[in-house]
Amino acid sequence: MAFAIVTDSSSNLTEELIDELDLHILPLTFMVDGQEFQSYLKGEKTDLSQFYTMMREGKVITTSLPNLKASRELIEGLLKEGQDVLYLGFSSGLSGTYQAIELILAELADQYPDRTVMGVDTLAASMGEGLLVYYAARKRNEGASIQEVRDWVEEHKLHLAHWFTVDDLMFLFRGGRVSRTSAWAGTLLNIKPVMHVDDEGHLIPLEKVRGRKKSLKALVDHMEQTANTPVAEQTVFISHGDCLEDAQYVADLVRERFGVTDIVINYVDPVIGAHSGPGTMALFFLASER
Repeated sequence: MAFAIVTDSSSNLTEELIDELDLHILPLTFMVDGQEFQSYLKGEKTDLSQFYTMMREGKVITTSLPNLKASRELIEGLLKEGQDVLYLGFSSGLSGTYQAIELILAELADQYPDRTVMGVDTLAASMGEGLLVYYAARKRNEGASIQEVRDWVEEHKLHLAHWFTVDDLMFLFRGGRVSRTSAWAGTLLNIKPVMHVDDEGHLIPLEKVRGRKKSLKALVDHMEQTANTPVAEQTVFISHGDCLEDAQYVADLVRERFGVTDIVINYVDPVIGAHSGPGTMALFFLASER
């Protein structure tokens, strides 16, 4: 029996994939100088380059959870239609979104005892979360049950590798990820952090390299060390903070080194980008370990 898959706008999936995979999206909220916006609106193309321009101009940007009333209405609407619901949520190590939606799921499960309502904390972010959702939707569309898809995501979520780098350490400083001293020193010395999302769903700096190109290459080096084989048959996702040329450079490295042909590139959404900044680059793939 078919079931609905619900995820967050933090999954950074393209509108085309959202439509193709028949997904339902809970939009997270961000504020620019106190004005509230949603990070995803069905059917509307948002000019994210304009968002990153505002960041570069020093606009004050804060983030928030999805609108809980609207989230409940979306999920309950699916249940009223007779659909079961699987929610695949933004890492609890980075946001309170999953815990908030989990409470709604529990309430609705009690109200609709004839329906199946499940949630998974993906411990993933950006297109890492998106890649898990992508695989889950494909399995559903191939005929897997809601329980089978939920179990697959639980089994594989710690094998979804996230490798990040940023171009401007000051945004990580503002988000509390690095100290002011580290941010200033790194900026002066052209040091770029290479980070990943760990098994608890936290963004963790792992190494430092000097220079932008070296940091981009480091992402692909980590892929070479851990990616599941045959690598060429994988679907690889790449997200970027308004630096498409760098994203295409990373994609070319992945194609040349591994023969991968299925690569999807999209922006880092405003809720995540507000903390990582313009120039964020991230690479996602299935691996032996995160």
